[in-house]
Amino acid sequence: MNEQNNYQRDLKDYGKRVDQLVVEFEEQIHEHLNEEYIKSTKWSDKLADKIASFGGSWKFIVIFFAILLVWIVFNTLSFTKIIHFDEPPFILLNLVLSFLAGFQAPIIMMSQNRQATRDKKETIIDFAINYKAEQEIDDMQGHLHRLEANFAEFRCEVRNELAAIKELLQENKKNI
Repeated sequence: MNEQNNYQRDLKDYGKRVDQLVVEFEEQIHEHLNEEYIKSTKWSDKLADKIASFGGSWKFIVIFFAILLVWIVFNTLSFTKIIHFDEPPFILLNLVLSFLAGFQAPIIMMSQNRQATRDKKETIIDFAINYKAEQEIDDMQGHLHRLEANFAEFRCEVRNELAAIKELLQENKKNI
């Protein structure tokens, strides 16, 4: 029984070591990917990423809403009529919004395409890591099956030997 507990403990330790190796390997791969991404990314790509990051944030939405609100209020109030630069129906505002959408959409798409490429590389690496882990698990299961077969064979041998010992004891009793 003690030997079985040692075996189970060793198996758990082996599993923990495999898990730790997989985690370390995955971290190294992700670090390598980050370094490669930083080296291969041009300044224009980094700028596009920053613009996309800002354009998809609540900060942008709040600032943009505030600017639109000020624009509309400023150009509709009667006491600022002298300096109105875009009266309703806000044609200049529509032009500015069209330019913003026209430039912002492709920049965001460039950033998303780069991120999709990076995600694809990470997915391939994750698949490789999972495949390797699956192979290790299959190997461990093979070892377990062999141990179980050996143990079953051992138990059978012990039963046979016990039966032989009982038989010998019974013969000795009869002879005495």
